[in-house]
Amino acid sequence: MNALSLSQRLSTTLNAEPHELCPALLGFVLFFCLFAGYFMLRPIRESMGIAAGVENLQWLFTATFFVMLAAVPLFAWLSSRVPRLHFVDWVYGFFCANLLTFAALFHLMGESPWLARVFYVWISVYNLFVVSVGWSLMADVFDAGQAKRLFAFIAAGASVGGLVGPALSALLAASLGEAGLMLLAGLLLGVGLALKYSLMRWREVGGAGRPDALPAESTRRPLPGNPFSGITRVLKSSYLLGIAGFVVLLATVTTFLYFEQARLVAELFPDRAAQIRVFGAIDVIVQAGALLSQVFITGRLAQKLGVRVLLAIVPLLVCLGFLGLALAPSFAMLAALMIVRRIGEYAFVRPGREMLFAPLDAESKYKAKNVIDTIVYRGGDALSSWGKTALDLFGQGAGLVAVAGALCALLWGGLGWQLGRQADRQAAGAREEPKSVVLVPSVAASGRAGRVQ
Repeated sequence: MNALSLSQRLSTTLNAEPHELCPALLGFVLFFCLFAGYFMLRPIRESMGIAAGVENLQWLFTATFFVMLAAVPLFAWLSSRVPRLHFVDWVYGFFCANLLTFAALFHLMGESPWLARVFYVWISVYNLFVVSVGWSLMADVFDAGQAKRLFAFIAAGASVGGLVGPALSALLAASLGEAGLMLLAGLLLGVGLALKYSLMRWREVGGAGRPDALPAESTRRPLPGNPFSGITRVLKSSYLLGIAGFVVLLATVTTFLYFEQARLVAELFPDRAAQIRVFGAIDVIVQAGALLSQVFITGRLAQKLGVRVLLAIVPLLVCLGFLGLALAPSFAMLAALMIVRRIGEYAFVRPGREMLFAPLDAESKYKAKNVIDTIVYRGGDALSSWGKTALDLFGQGAGLVAVAGALCALLWGGLGWQLGRQADRQAAGAREEPKSVVLVPSVAASGRAGRVQ
């Protein structure tokens, strides 16, 4: 009786139905593993970016974009050859092998500048692919209504991982070294892969009552399409193009802040160990704030006010922060803005963005989503990094960049509001229609679910 009471209380706290509690907890732990591993390596990446030269960051961003451009068709080709049930196995297994390789290289080569540059580019690719595939899995496992209630809690696993990761890095860096941390990150990625099986098993039996339950064989077949079908699907859908524009503006705002952070940290903290401590401290503050918001605010806010509020409130705050930075340019102001932006992204923007994909078909969730999360995101990074370099040529300091950032944030918020309103209307319409009409398998097969207008 006590165990039952605890389960009921936990379900109520998490805003979950009793049958959803187990998969929600599995999703939480999966994202904990992904982010704990990544955030152990993130301070190393940031210091390596500075070691390669702050003036060269735009080249690293551009290199990352071109690697993404080459990798995404391979990703789509793999998804068209491998059954959906085992697709995550191949992707995560590949990146586990990469981590083992880098561990060996760092053990043998030490602080090689070129190894630092290669690792910086690689981990920027690794992060987006691993997280994008994880969210594709969540969008596949949970329906739109479940996504509104559960995605914030699942994203909280990422925030806990983001808290534990930097702490592990600080505690173990001296004893394990960079190579040892990479091995540990690979182990955590392997644990996340093991959890995937239980989630897909729950999905295969109909999500314990999902109205859009598909036959188990559907996950045992590859996705349809060719290596470029994800790109063509985005180009043919005004809804997906809107999400792509939202991501470009998000990347632009993020890149402007990232470059200013790198410049100021390089000036104020020339020692590499001090830089790692600064980046680690910011990560801890961000993840703690995001965790509290995800557990207690995000899901309920999405249910009461809709996805549009999740996608618009953070850009508005960032716009105001950029204006404050233009009036009082300092590291303290920049750090505060970075913290607000990142807490908002983890707690509101990212769960809200993933909710946009929940009602779509499998090809949109995996292929089109991956194009947006990787090529579009890193393309936005590359373009905005050169835009930031061009603005710096005018010699106006942080003021001009801050004004440009404020304008981008304003556009970002307006587009987020429109996308969120479309998603809210679609969810409301789905609730009013008979379940047998809402998600007929032939609709998903034809791809119309991926072209929401």
